[in-house]
Amino acid sequence: MPDPQLQSEIQQMRASVQKSAQPARSENCLAKRERMRKTLRREEADRIPISDFFWGSFLERWKADLNLPADTDVYTYYDLDWIVTIPNMDPRIRPFEFIKNSEQEVIVKTGYGAVIRKDLNIPMPYFESFETDTIEKAEALEFDDPHDDRRFFASGDNQLAGVGDGFATNLPPWVQTVKSLYPDFPVYGSVCEAQEQGWRIIGSENMMMWMGLYPERLGRFIRRVGEFGVELAKAQIEAANGMLDGMVIWGDVAYRNGMLFSPDYWREYFKPCVKGIVDVCKANGIPVIYHGCGNATVIYDDLIEAGIDGYNPVEAKAGLDVVDLKQEFGDRLSFCGNMDVMKWADLPMDELKAYVVRKLNAGKGGGFIFQSDHSVPSSVSGERYDYVVKLVREYGNYPLQLGEYDVPELG
Repeated sequence: MPDPQLQSEIQQMRASVQKSAQPARSENCLAKRERMRKTLRREEADRIPISDFFWGSFLERWKADLNLPADTDVYTYYDLDWIVTIPNMDPRIRPFEFIKNSEQEVIVKTGYGAVIRKDLNIPMPYFESFETDTIEKAEALEFDDPHDDRRFFASGDNQLAGVGDGFATNLPPWVQTVKSLYPDFPVYGSVCEAQEQGWRIIGSENMMMWMGLYPERLGRFIRRVGEFGVELAKAQIEAANGMLDGMVIWGDVAYRNGMLFSPDYWREYFKPCVKGIVDVCKANGIPVIYHGCGNATVIYDDLIEAGIDGYNPVEAKAGLDVVDLKQEFGDRLSFCGNMDVMKWADLPMDELKAYVVRKLNAGKGGGFIFQSDHSVPSSVSGERYDYVVKLVREYGNYPLQLGEYDVPELG
């Protein structure tokens, strides 16, 4: 049980959210919320929404390139249309256990039971080992209560928000973050489906190997992980007390050439979790964007059947083109992403304009949110990012006037 001081902090934070009025939202924020809602319903709003996920190294370069103050916030500077928050989704709620802590590198064990090495000069962390490293341990693993108030109302460590592109400890209470963003941005929550959550517990190699060795035993574990995710969605929505405008389901199940494993196995064991999360969100009037890297087009119909509203990031590097996808799925699924960051970084400016404005054809009839095809890295200059945002704002107003970049068959 939490110590008395922590329990007091939780009670005060819960009271500040649930017993007081929600912060007032600006008219601009309400307009952005309506823009996102219409887009995810595949209706034309006033313009095509735009936002993104950013590497910390990009943000530093962007501010230096544009000579901006060190505290400039990219979402505020460009008045971006939505923002994602991440609560504590660790299977077990506990502080990071430091194995090494230097100016150059940290090694920590997290509430997932994962030992992670983070070189502070390299964007992505390295997973060294997993406490749950046998199928027997997976079957015996017990999860902390997904409704535990510490996940939402207490400061502390958590793997997904703390160990990634950057490294952070003792993060502020999640609801405090939501409340601070709520007046100015449509705020989306986060929950991992069973693949995204499961590999962080047992490792990607074991996830793939055990599907072959122990398909039914692993399947039962996957279902338990999925049930945990459904309850996390319920708890998160309840904790936010009306301040969530949407939910992102994180679920990488593919790579550039297709699914990581059999689509039939995904349908049997993973799809019910996705549908369960969507059902919870829809019961609360919350739209859902599914984030899946790689080429998972083989399960798009399944995601549509489960009730997903939008798909992100539509990875161009996996051969996906949102204009083509719009022709096939556009009346059933919205798309969020598909701006190839390598082209963003390297194309000559005239070719970059043609590339960007052509993508906006996917916004015909609604259903397209402009973003990168994953997240914006430091290879993209500040000037190039700025140029593309301004292009989308210039050409992305409805009714779309795309001129020489128009794709008539999408009209």
